[in-house]
Amino acid sequence: MNTAASTAAPGLPAQSGNSPHAGTALIKPGYDPRLTNEDLAPLKKQTWGQYNIFAFWMSDVHSVGGYITAGSLFALGLSSWHVLVALLVGIVIVQFFCNLVAKPSQVTSVPYPVICRASFGVLGANIPAIIRGLIAVAWYGIQTYLASSAFMILALHFYPSLDAYADVTRHGFAGLSLLGWVAFMVMWVLQALVFWHGMEAIRRFIDWAGPGVYVVMFILCGWLVWKAGWKNIDLNLGGVRFQGWDAVPVMLSAIALVVSYFSGPMLNFGDFSRYGKSFDAVKKGNFWGLPVNFVFFSLLTVLTTAATLPVFGELITDPVHTVGRIDSTTAVVLGALTFMIATIGINIVANFVSPAFDFSNVAPQHISWRTGGMIAAVGSIFITPWNLYNNPQVIHYTLDVLGSFIGPLFGILIADYYLVRKQQVDVDALYTMGREGPYWYSNGYNLRAVWTMVPSALIPILCVLIPAWRGAANYAWFIGMGLGLVIYTVLNTDRIRKS
Repeated sequence: MNTAASTAAPGLPAQSGNSPHAGTALIKPGYDPRLTNEDLAPLKKQTWGQYNIFAFWMSDVHSVGGYITAGSLFALGLSSWHVLVALLVGIVIVQFFCNLVAKPSQVTSVPYPVICRASFGVLGANIPAIIRGLIAVAWYGIQTYLASSAFMILALHFYPSLDAYADVTRHGFAGLSLLGWVAFMVMWVLQALVFWHGMEAIRRFIDWAGPGVYVVMFILCGWLVWKAGWKNIDLNLGGVRFQGWDAVPVMLSAIALVVSYFSGPMLNFGDFSRYGKSFDAVKKGNFWGLPVNFVFFSLLTVLTTAATLPVFGELITDPVHTVGRIDSTTAVVLGALTFMIATIGINIVANFVSPAFDFSNVAPQHISWRTGGMIAAVGSIFITPWNLYNNPQVIHYTLDVLGSFIGPLFGILIADYYLVRKQQVDVDALYTMGREGPYWYSNGYNLRAVWTMVPSALIPILCVLIPAWRGAANYAWFIGMGLGLVIYTVLNTDRIRKS
């Protein structure tokens, strides 16, 4: 943990009025202004305990996307116990990798794009930063659009006369209805307000948002089970189609789906673990927030989804639509608000904080943490996420191709920190442009990392794009991560021998 006093480096303008990290950053005189601002610098003090990390994962899991993902696994044709095994194995894998990626940032107290300077070079780190930032922009827009549907349900419930303005053919622009635009922008502004107040405001928000969702989920689940009757609920959604050894490939796909779902926040988890009081606190938070929380939430989700069939006569996998079918104003309001809050939570932790640091890393003196986040937010409007979401094939290929880069980036970071550097990082050198610095490499770029990315990302991309290879697309993250780790390690054999 950093405890020395903060001193502004020469050439660094004062940012205390513009940065949510003002007064908490440790900026030393030798830090280069082209690599440093108060948001990217090491922290003076790390304050997050295990509950804060636990709450982070609750906000990440308790969302409309998490609800639908968990429910979809039970609709793969597997028995319930097969799905539970796949869920548990998948989330334990996520926990293991999150612990690996958390340590470099927790020990150094620097965010993800800064720790990438050790492997990609002080300037080359912009490559993984921009890739992760672009993925976050796409998902930020999609999650905001999903949350806006809950707002529309509320608006139409109280003002049915607005129905005409929900019709895109009568009152629409750029593929979205007028009411849809209002709902989207309301959610957009609400998220920006939370983000604008900084990491402490985000921490306070996620500390109560995740548990709050649980309370409403319990109420919703209990009501549906009571209405349906326990004997009328079948947890094998869609029926069991695979038994014995035939179930193994489907279980492996389910495991891969769980890991892929968390691959984005897992990659830049260092943006949050940097605030951890200790690595032990981070590990304990990961344990309660991932395997324990995710499996319990999945069971609650499936029970709720299964109960919709006997109650409404159809299987409803979207919780927002489930709430919309309840003939109670109180239930509709409470449910809609809950899932709006849940989606705000995941959007901020997974898709706002990441590009805030990533884009700030590109030009620290021109792009602050807040500015970086707002770049992502504005960009999410211009990609018109509702058009992407309404065309599953387009969004499927776009995000799968971008996601094919996540595995290699993860593999390189882990290989560099644990195998090449043996967990030794010179924090001060991460902020210097001197040619003699250990992370200068070749003009600020580590070409070994760049060359590792080429085959490690290309092969997963081909798995996504080539029809004959589509069977391996579910394992794109594992393929890219494995290739990135192995190739980078092989290319750095000489450095490993010297260490």
